[in-house]
Amino acid sequence: MSKTHALIVSAPGAAFEKAEMPVRELTADAVAISIKYSGICHSDIHQARDEWFEGIFPMVPGHEIVGEVTAVGDAVTKFKVGDRVGVGTFVDSCGTCEPCKQGMENYCRTGNVQTYNGRHYDGEESYGGYAKDVVVKEAFVLRVPENLDYAATAPLLCAGVTVYSPLKHWKVGPGMKVGIMGLGGLGHMAVKFAAAMGAETYVLGHSLSKAQDAKDFGAKDYLMTTEIFETHKDFFDVILNTTSTDLDLDSLLGMLKVGGTFVTVGISPNKQEFHPFSVVTGLRSIAGANTGSIAATQDMLDFCGEHNIVSTIEMVDASDPKTIDNAYARVVDSDIRYRFVIDASTI
Repeated sequence: MSKTHALIVSAPGAAFEKAEMPVRELTADAVAISIKYSGICHSDIHQARDEWFEGIFPMVPGHEIVGEVTAVGDAVTKFKVGDRVGVGTFVDSCGTCEPCKQGMENYCRTGNVQTYNGRHYDGEESYGGYAKDVVVKEAFVLRVPENLDYAATAPLLCAGVTVYSPLKHWKVGPGMKVGIMGLGGLGHMAVKFAAAMGAETYVLGHSLSKAQDAKDFGAKDYLMTTEIFETHKDFFDVILNTTSTDLDLDSLLGMLKVGGTFVTVGISPNKQEFHPFSVVTGLRSIAGANTGSIAATQDMLDFCGEHNIVSTIEMVDASDPKTIDNAYARVVDSDIRYRFVIDASTI
């Protein structure tokens, strides 16, 4: 098995260091990719620190990958050497369960293969995008539009599709009022998408320091959550929560129109409660979504190409692995505008 240079975490919470990681064999149905940029997702931090479940170490995080095709297997038909491509949060699925057969591999009942901190169906560990190279099955590789900024495209592969998929599923568009809770890595992309889809878009937050950013991204207004529960009753068609904080669900549900939907993609570590009257008196729904399928991710990238939408980023030079540790600390402190992206040429 060949190897490539990578940034690894040797144990939960350990500092990053440079080392070699294994690269999977280029099979007939696979694509070899030279990684150019890799986004830093908050879920990378949770997994590198064992905050969600027991991880597999040494770990190479990263599931927001963009790069260039360097080789293709004999059976590959969709890509050729030199193509701009992306890889998202998973790199295989069973293909036989009902969600997979319906093109919803992100909900694979067998358990899809996570891009990192997982295992392929042959038992090999999966390693992510904080590296120089990766080999991925053709069916799980995405085409990146030529007009998009390469580095700023990387976070689209997780942050982008995570908010794009529910906005599309709940048919957000002209004539609708949409509230986006939180203006962070996920929220700023949700605002850009909802506005581009034609919806009247609002940000629901707690810090007016981001009010101008919200408007620059396409929001009509920035609404303080401490002030709007009474003034905006029966107001929104959809509220999309991108935060991981505990919620006053009854008050939020009261802001939905009859038939409105509260959708969460942000996850609090604690249980959230609501009173049944909050839903039955207005035909309201509470829902959730998890990233997106391969087809949805490609649709999102094409939409971004059409509307010239990318993430707002800060670049990370990884020549010194300590810069990754520092970036993680800043993400936890919400000291980032709005996503970090690693320049893989510095690994």
